[in-house]
Amino acid sequence: MASPLFQPLYQQIKGLITKKLISGEWGPGEAIPSEMEFAAKFGVSQGTVRKAIDELASENIVVRRQGKGTFVATHNEEKVKLRFLRLVAADGSKELLDNQLLSFVRSKAPANVARMLDIKPGCAVIDIKRLLLFSNKPLILDHIILPALTFKGITSEQIDEFNGSMYRMYETQLGIRMVRAEERLSAVGADIEIAAQLNLKSGSPLLRIERVSYTYDDKPMEWRLGYCLTDDHHYLNHLE
Repeated sequence: MASPLFQPLYQQIKGLITKKLISGEWGPGEAIPSEMEFAAKFGVSQGTVRKAIDELASENIVVRRQGKGTFVATHNEEKVKLRFLRLVAADGSKELLDNQLLSFVRSKAPANVARMLDIKPGCAVIDIKRLLLFSNKPLILDHIILPALTFKGITSEQIDEFNGSMYRMYETQLGIRMVRAEERLSAVGADIEIAAQLNLKSGSPLLRIERVSYTYDDKPMEWRLGYCLTDDHHYLNHLE
């Protein structure tokens, strides 16, 4: 990776703004200073600041609102709180989402998950399994692993009572904000345990989604494995 000394100026400004976001100078949903204010503060042109903020906006770290300013992106707004959930009804209908907590245990990180979370194998983790229901129909079996050191304040009661987007809960109750995710998709057959949870026959086709979610500075913070029933739903992605 190139040294910051050799980064384009706008990238350096982007890095300075990101550090302020990491430190919590502006919280999720709050307005950040204007381009003019940043330009004066950092001693650069507005064009340089604009380019830095454009890149932050393209990464969904901030959101521009015409005539209002630029705001720290959040999972706590109705239109974006399910940003990482891409399974939608094939007919486009809106559905009532619910979830059931199946298990919550403190465990040790398996080697493959530890590698993706950039922690040592055997480190303490929180292992969560839950069932997502769309209009009362079990549709996704989620297996989530979190580094225990970072999420030491989380409890099973908290997850059970929140009954919403985990990312929204991380942000609003723990101060941990996921800004992006990487996913790997594959087609699999349901094993006996998964079939029982989703009320399927063993071997039924499922979409397997492995996801690693990242906070600021590309720090991996959550590993998640979802088994999704797609007989009347599909995975929707918007490419730009």
